[in-house]
Amino acid sequence: MLMIRTIVRPEKAYDVMQGLLDAGFPSITKISVVGRGKQRGLQVDDVIYDEIPKEMLFMVVPNGDKDFVIRAIMENAKSGKEGKFGDGKIFVSAVEEVYTISTGEREIDPLLPAKEA
Repeated sequence: MLMIRTIVRPEKAYDVMQGLLDAGFPSITKISVVGRGKQRGLQVDDVIYDEIPKEMLFMVVPNGDKDFVIRAIMENAKSGKEGKFGDGKIFVSAVEEVYTISTGEREIDPLLPAKEA
């Protein structure tokens, strides 16, 4: 399993979430965040804005779905055809286990859940 964390422009978060839902990936967590990228924020006249609002989307997917999910995110998060600075980033990391609190279910592999008390 993989954790895919995506940071996108706030105006693109709904598009990404809808694109993932349409692609069969409804489970997602969204958090409002602030930060800056390589461009070190935004300068308007003498004022530097180094805390740019963004949305962070989290989801866990089977390893085999990684490329499909990343492609769906990129298609829906990109500004225009060419994209722009500040469109966001995608981070992928391994997930060893998943536990469902209400049932006590433990997943080692999303296709083979193992129930534990």
